[in-house]
Amino acid sequence: MSVKNDDAGNILERETDATIDGWYQRVEKEEDLAAIKLSHEQRCAHLPEMFRDIITRLRNPHPLGTRALMSDAAHHHGCLRREQGYTAAMLVEESRILQVSIFHTLQLSITDMKPDSVLLDVMEIADEVDSQLAQAMTGFISEGRRGSKLSNRKSPTK
Repeated sequence: MSVKNDDAGNILERETDATIDGWYQRVEKEEDLAAIKLSHEQRCAHLPEMFRDIITRLRNPHPLGTRALMSDAAHHHGCLRREQGYTAAMLVEESRILQVSIFHTLQLSITDMKPDSVLLDVMEIADEVDSQLAQAMTGFISEGRRGSKLSNRKSPTK
């Protein structure tokens, strides 16, 4: 008989690699995302740090809707995806797939989880992933502005 005493943080910590692999498989099936040819390492490089941030958030909850965890890694991820040729919609799709992958991992262990914490953990995860996406979008936009300024400087004036 299973004892229901595990929490989402423990499950995600234990299943980080498997969840990342599941995410990668889902991303590679998305035509728009797969059109950007990246190695497994290039596509997944940001995820271990993101998982650490999510697990930290689960273990040290903040009021939903606050951006208590600022992430240089998320900002850099947005900049990098812009350089790699992503669109804003692709960055959002990648994040959506991450949430699906995380929730699938939790669903596989649902019978081991504390019933009274499942919904709160899911809300905390969604809030953190969305916060990380917002920070990545800030990097994505700032990289676009930086690139625009650089190209304006290189353009000959008439």
